[in-house]
Amino acid sequence: MQIDLRTLNTKDAYKLMTGAVVPRPIAWVSTIDTDGNRNLAPFSFFTVASRKPPMLCISIGPGVGERTGTVKDTLQNIRDTSKYVINILRADLGEAMHETSLNHAAEVDEFETAGLTGVLDTVTGVPRVGEAPISFELELDQILELGTDHLILGKVVNYHIQEEYYVEPYKVDLDRLNPLGRLAGGYAELKEFYKLPKVKGDVANAGS
Repeated sequence: MQIDLRTLNTKDAYKLMTGAVVPRPIAWVSTIDTDGNRNLAPFSFFTVASRKPPMLCISIGPGVGERTGTVKDTLQNIRDTSKYVINILRADLGEAMHETSLNHAAEVDEFETAGLTGVLDTVTGVPRVGEAPISFELELDQILELGTDHLILGKVVNYHIQEEYYVEPYKVDLDRLNPLGRLAGGYAELKEFYKLPKVKGDVANAGS
């Protein structure tokens, strides 16, 4: 079976792509506007963009539903301030993350609606999520307009990790982290890891 995604409407093509590109990590992005108001929203078009300098990228789509035709607050805030934080999710923070994904008005503080702690021990002046095990502070490098979406490339300028998730030398304890992944319209806990090639009789190895 072959499908030319270019002939489909955007929604149907999106469903086929996001159902196949799985699991996707979730960037929980905190920003502030020019008046210092806080915003927090999740995006699952997210990955590492560069090793040197260390850079991450997220892709932000257009507003949907009652926000159709508007620019998402996260994109506008990054454009205006060039500073933001990408927080990494544990699975048990999923409900709070979902609350921040709703179409709140620009003046609504998602940290408050989700019952989260905004921590300001940051060099960028943007609050990170205190409950998140890991947070990256970023400065905007560039924004590329790709069709209806915007690819945001940012340089990592600071890295926060809670001590219980840090393993020497410079590794993350993935078993403890139990990150949340995006699967089409659903989610999955990522907590069973192994290395390849598997050795017959071996217990699955914890990834690092």
